[in-house]
Amino acid sequence: MNIFKKVWCRVFQKCFRLALPLLPYREPEILEELNKISDLLKCKDINSVLLVTDKKIRELGLTKHLEESIVESKIYLSVYDEVVPNPTISNIEEALKLYKKDNCKAIIAFGGGSVIDCAKIVGARSVKPKQSVQKMKGLLKVGKKLPTLIAVPTTAGTGSEVTLAAVITDCKTHYKYPINDFNLIPHYAVLDPSVTVGLPKGITSTTGLDALTHAVEAYIGGSTTKLTRKMSEEAVSLIDRYLLRAYRDGSDMEARAGMLRAAYSAGVAFTRSYVGYVHAVAHSLGGKYGVPHGLANAIILPYFLDEYNGKITKKLAKLARNSGVCDKALADNDAAETFKDWVKNLNKEMNIPNKIEQLREEDIEDLSRRADAEANPLYPVPVLMNAKELAKMYKRLIK
Repeated sequence: MNIFKKVWCRVFQKCFRLALPLLPYREPEILEELNKISDLLKCKDINSVLLVTDKKIRELGLTKHLEESIVESKIYLSVYDEVVPNPTISNIEEALKLYKKDNCKAIIAFGGGSVIDCAKIVGARSVKPKQSVQKMKGLLKVGKKLPTLIAVPTTAGTGSEVTLAAVITDCKTHYKYPINDFNLIPHYAVLDPSVTVGLPKGITSTTGLDALTHAVEAYIGGSTTKLTRKMSEEAVSLIDRYLLRAYRDGSDMEARAGMLRAAYSAGVAFTRSYVGYVHAVAHSLGGKYGVPHGLANAIILPYFLDEYNGKITKKLAKLARNSGVCDKALADNDAAETFKDWVKNLNKEMNIPNKIEQLREEDIEDLSRRADAEANPLYPVPVLMNAKELAKMYKRLIK
């Protein structure tokens, strides 16, 4: 990266970091049981609500109890269950049409990060009807309070139930991009482990490693705070304790609850301290090929930890020691290497591949430009890279 762009990126990031204490971050109110949603809606005099989910979740019967509870409470219920794994603008517009038709006053997002992200932008479009999804891309383009938004995460990883971000895919351009605004933070988050019990092993592993990537990128970047370091350490500690347990025994309620808390803590960390190039690369792969976001992050993270190498040794060592991944007596170099090995071993234990099967060399130039545009100057990464330097990282991912 040339010196002028480097200076611009670091100045931007420095200003953002100085502004952090003044920005209107908030956390959603936590509900620990699904059955509290109907009471909440009644207390807020909400008589019509839109449930946003996907077909698989609904077919598994995960929303059945909630739907019955809402109807029994004499609250009109509309259901949009067409959300796809990388939510599209079409999903948003279809759900918005239903929201308006049935005069809904609140939105319940019941699902993984894709569902919650979709619901966030449905809420944004409901209060900004003249502003297209494309024009919301980037920072602080929403600017208006959303209707009551309740997030029920059914995966433990994305952290979308606590973040100000939503990631949307434009099907026409195959471009996946984030929308960031404080108004997108849900008002309530339901952390009920019972709804995660039926998760397949593959989703348990990749969403858990997604949470790990959030925690790590927030920690090794240049915009950390005392709070975000604490939350990242908590997330990594919980992932170390519970991810393999949840993967090996999906009915382990203690492990499921621990992973929900890990995802939430990592979400608190990265919504303030941001992520890095792992996410930028993963988003480009999701937009182009439909690679699931958690899987992409899991594959990519070890490559960037190795690439950053000495630039992150002290931070990675501190994270390893404070989260319990390694002995507190280990020297920085040994602790950092132990952490990297721990990440790679987690991937191996849960059968995560080390290459992106769909990636084609002829697409790398375009993909690296998209990652560059997303990450620079916003993401406070340990080492700055331009599109050409990022292209080298993509090449390592080719099968």
